[in-house]
Amino acid sequence: MSFYQFAKTVVATLLKPSFRIKIIGKENFPKDGGVLLCTNHINNLDPPVVGITCPRPVSFMAKAELFDVPILGNIVRKVRAFPVKRGMSDREALRNGLKILKDGHVLGLFPEGTRSKTGELGKGLAGAGFFAMRTDAKIVPCAIIGDYKFLRRITVIYGKPLNFEEMREKKASAEEATDYIMQGIKELIDSHNNGNIT
Repeated sequence: MSFYQFAKTVVATLLKPSFRIKIIGKENFPKDGGVLLCTNHINNLDPPVVGITCPRPVSFMAKAELFDVPILGNIVRKVRAFPVKRGMSDREALRNGLKILKDGHVLGLFPEGTRSKTGELGKGLAGAGFFAMRTDAKIVPCAIIGDYKFLRRITVIYGKPLNFEEMREKKASAEEATDYIMQGIKELIDSHNNGNIT
């Protein structure tokens, strides 16, 4: 068993009963090939929740400071995360992200860049659109819904891959691509709130 799988099992044992995690749309997730997984961000526990519910291993960008923390930094590396420097254009992080997608793996992003303090979906940053437009990866929107109260349900919804052909054909800007991705996430949230997803 890999360290990633071991960590996933341990974290799932802790989080799934604590938040009664429900997964919707797991069958929508591509079984192979590069995938850009884009999720709303409502809590610091979002990365492990996505990690334990996603059918495939996910590599997340994590703030560079985490990698300097004794023990934690080593664990973060072993679960496939890679550092990104906040507040500046980090070319190495961009290259790492592109390589993950081009090598046929899953790159997890929170396009808002930071967690929402209100729980409402915020404006997405151009980074998600950059990765979407620079690769032929499938783009999967994901919504996390709930308030992370003990024994209250957290629902994770995986949408069908977005149709990005038109975006790529018209050479849309990174900002336009991100807006399209954010719309996909919003539709998942709205569908759940309106009772259209079971």
